[in-house]
Amino acid sequence: MTQDDRHPGFADAFRIWLKIGLLSFGGPAAQIATMHRILVEEKRWVSEGRFLHALNYCMLLPGPEAQQLATYIGWLLHRIPGGIIAGTLFVLPGFLVMMVLAGLYAGFHQVPLVDGLFMGIKPAVLAVVIEALLRIGRRALKGTEFVAIAALAFIGIFFFGVPFPFIVLTAGVVGFVAARRGHPAFLPKSSGGAHNGAADRAIEAGAAHTRPDLRRSLVIAGVCLILWWTPVAVAVVWGGGAFGAVGLFFSKMAVVTFGGAYAVLAYVAQQAVEVHHWLQPGEMLEGLGLAETTPGPLILVNQFVGFLAGFRGHGGLGEWTGAILAATLTVWVTFVPCFLWILAGGPYVEALRGQKALSGALAAITAAVVGVIFNLTIWFALHVLFARVGESRMGPLHLTIPDPASLEPLSLVLAVAAAIAMLRLHVGMIATLAACGSVGIAWRLLLA
Repeated sequence: MTQDDRHPGFADAFRIWLKIGLLSFGGPAAQIATMHRILVEEKRWVSEGRFLHALNYCMLLPGPEAQQLATYIGWLLHRIPGGIIAGTLFVLPGFLVMMVLAGLYAGFHQVPLVDGLFMGIKPAVLAVVIEALLRIGRRALKGTEFVAIAALAFIGIFFFGVPFPFIVLTAGVVGFVAARRGHPAFLPKSSGGAHNGAADRAIEAGAAHTRPDLRRSLVIAGVCLILWWTPVAVAVVWGGGAFGAVGLFFSKMAVVTFGGAYAVLAYVAQQAVEVHHWLQPGEMLEGLGLAETTPGPLILVNQFVGFLAGFRGHGGLGEWTGAILAATLTVWVTFVPCFLWILAGGPYVEALRGQKALSGALAAITAAVVGVIFNLTIWFALHVLFARVGESRMGPLHLTIPDPASLEPLSLVLAVAAAIAMLRLHVGMIATLAACGSVGIAWRLLLA
């Protein structure tokens, strides 16, 4: 048995998870590819089949699938401590960077240099969202059945305001039933790739933790629920500032964020802007731009929202103390549930390997997410390109209508240029964001 085929030591795994956390730029697709390259191809700690099985089921769960995948594989390799270390190190670098960037934004946004930077980043983020829509659409919409699911999801959420969780649940039921009835479009395709038998044997050698145990799962679930809800309860009972609302809102998001960050951002943005009044529409895009440039899951944009909520509704604690506490609470309630899903549910997920009906549900959910991301793309585009956007309601139908006179010419030019750079010239995301940010700075300084 070679060095790479042996079950890794905990110290070796710690170093690799830290490396992955520091390299986890570029959104979930890039993060998953990085983990695959390191864990499957280079280290051979898990097999191709086991990696894909873990990925498929993490995509069925609410929350950031890349972070959950890291937690799942860390748990497979080194039980609960391994899962905690892997999931935490995946988030920690991005959490620290985002805290600094959110502070820079909140405290110095009116400085022309910073204001220009964010003015240029917003149109580039629109191009990033469009690129994500096309990438996921090419993968998910393999037949007319999935195109129809995506179209219905878009119509439901954009024109009728159907709740996102209902769309996901309905799509999952449709895919599950279709696969159970043998509809070929919803049945899983066989995947290629080398199967590292030595890696699987090493995992199976200490596999007691991967077998279902109701008592153990209930204990884990109880501990996670206490850790999750205790700070929320303290924030609600204390009742100062925005902390209670932040804890409750993002706890709810933790159980409905199917399909990754892009799928739920429109809902988060609309609630944070229109219901809680924590930030302005354009600020959500600026927060997403920051999340795109930091390591870690894109859902760390929630941390940006929480930071501004605490900064502006600090309840007498002071702007900076309130911001840091609210941002930390946001990240806590966003990611503690992820550990609950994996550590308590992982053994049952392992027992369900080979269930075709669940793969059909996943395929349908992914198609619905394409429609939801299309809604997100249009919502962002309207708020990036126009200074004034209103809503009109006719019974159950509601329309978002921009004021044509409020079109922002620089934003339009930068959005088109960023889209061409990324989609046609294949310029990297970081380079595109940096270039558009530089143009925004130059433009702002020119007008100052």
